[in-house]
Amino acid sequence: MEKPSPGARLIIVCGLPGSGKTTHAKQLQAELRAIRFCPDEWMEHLSLDIWDQERREKIESLQWQFGQQLLALGLTVIIEWGTWGRSERDALRLRARDFGAAVELHHLSARVDVLLDRVQRRGMEDPPIKREHLLQWADAFQTPTAEEQTLFDRAVTLEV
Repeated sequence: MEKPSPGARLIIVCGLPGSGKTTHAKQLQAELRAIRFCPDEWMEHLSLDIWDQERREKIESLQWQFGQQLLALGLTVIIEWGTWGRSERDALRLRARDFGAAVELHHLSARVDVLLDRVQRRGMEDPPIKREHLLQWADAFQTPTAEEQTLFDRAVTLEV
C-alpha cells in the first residue's frame, strides 16, 4: 500500500456516448483544478481512429499510470473513459484507495433517443454512431447499482 496522500481524489465519470461525460468532466476539472483523462481527445490529437480498441486500451493504460502518479502527489484526477463495467470501476476505486484517495462515481444517464440526438449533432465519430450501436451499448452497460454506489465516498447520478 502506498503512503496515503491527503487531498487525493479520483472522480470516475461513467456513461454512454452522448450522455454528457466530457461536458461534466470539464466543468469538474475547472471547478476543482483537477487533471482530466479522456482517451477520445488523446486519440484525436494523435490522429488515431477512435474505434481502434487496442490503441484505446493502451492510451487508457498510460492515462491510468499518470493518474496514479498524480494521486500519489495528492491531486484530483478525473477518469472519463465511460467505464461501462462494474469490474473496471471496482479496479479503479480499489487502486485509488491504495493511495489513500477519496473516490467518487459520477454516473451520467440519458435515454437512447437523447444520446442519438447528441452524438449526431456533435458529429465527431467517423463512421457515425447509429441507433443500433447505442441500443447494443445500452444493453452492455452495467448501470451502477445502489449497492455499488455505497462503495464510493460520493456517488451521483445525473439524468440528462
